[in-house]
Amino acid sequence: MNVALSPPSPLELLDLRPDAAVAEAEYHRLLGFPPRHEPGPRAQELAAWARRWYADHGRPWTYLREVALTVADHAVRLDGVEFASPALRDHLRETGARRAVLAVVCAGGQCEAHAARLWREEKPDEYFFLEIYGSAVVEHLVAAANGRICALAERDGLIAVPHFSPGYEGWDVAEQQSLFEVVTRGAARAFPEPMEALASGMLRPKKALLAVVGLAPRTPRTLASARAVPCPRCSFAPCRYRRAPYRPGPARIDGAPAPRGLSPAAAYTVNPRALRKWAGERLQVDRRPDGSLAACFRFDGTTCSNLGQPLAFDYRVVLSAPEDGFALLEAQCRPAPGDEGHAKMCAWLEDAAALRHAWEGEKPPLGRPLDELLDWGRSPAPAGCLCTPESRRHKWGLALETIHYALAHAEPGETPAP
Repeated sequence: MNVALSPPSPLELLDLRPDAAVAEAEYHRLLGFPPRHEPGPRAQELAAWARRWYADHGRPWTYLREVALTVADHAVRLDGVEFASPALRDHLRETGARRAVLAVVCAGGQCEAHAARLWREEKPDEYFFLEIYGSAVVEHLVAAANGRICALAERDGLIAVPHFSPGYEGWDVAEQQSLFEVVTRGAARAFPEPMEALASGMLRPKKALLAVVGLAPRTPRTLASARAVPCPRCSFAPCRYRRAPYRPGPARIDGAPAPRGLSPAAAYTVNPRALRKWAGERLQVDRRPDGSLAACFRFDGTTCSNLGQPLAFDYRVVLSAPEDGFALLEAQCRPAPGDEGHAKMCAWLEDAAALRHAWEGEKPPLGRPLDELLDWGRSPAPAGCLCTPESRRHKWGLALETIHYALAHAEPGETPAP
């Protein structure tokens, strides 16, 4: 039985500045450290050096393009090209995928080139730590790409299911070259650096990954599927360093302290049902080793002009540990990676520098507990843009209320986390 799916929308995004800040726990996992292990001074020094080097010299990028998808009994066709992998076919069929996005993520050739130079200079320690950091960047980018695709698909009532790539169990890596040809032949935008797929399936630069991300109807079953561990199909069953689930909403963290210092009876301006939905779909929270919490709330809106163009902003905060009252330590607002809608807002068109200064500078007061920030003075401003001070404060209110709701209503022993 063949399932011919509706034609895709013309999604194509090239992000030259994706967020490549790798979580420390993920970096340690790839370095081979067991969970909760504290690396020695030399390892900490090398890890910090690799992170700094990449922040100064790394040039990560991400490319996304939607293609026509057909799921047949014997194969999958992407943009008319047939792929014989039964695992890919079963993955897309079982998750209910109706459309597909091809993703290319790359940590940049600079990382690979410098690591090779370090090896020639007989600096194996520096080589190893930088090589592993490049791999960690790739994992981070593909997880973030899944989240970005999911956010873009939401307006069509769809969700991004876990990605699948050549080389995963059941998909011969030799088909990587064919997938790369599908990606490049239809690309309207040039990649920022040369890339090729060898006959062996290896990519150049090697710190890169090609993936197929299925888009399925947003139902309870597909929502559960999207919260699966990103690497459940890895064939190395006894691996002790399998990455933690990448989740867009609340999830259990073993041993996490129960939230304290937040009132579950807080007076929200937003309907609790909406807060519950946003906490599950728009919020990511990461508990740091020092007990503090890093949270990111994704706001999706539209411009007030130009026929209501979609836009997306990330509201990132750092809160102190529960025992310290969840005080606001850091706050940042910026367009989501790959977003182009912010440049179509009328205030941006009038004075882009002034608007950027406004959304970067207008923040809730630091040092105050999250409970108190719910009373931070603001008035309702339902516009989907950030053109006015009232609208910008209103969006901050949505972010703070969602974070507060997620933390205050977490079950004992739970803290929302990606």
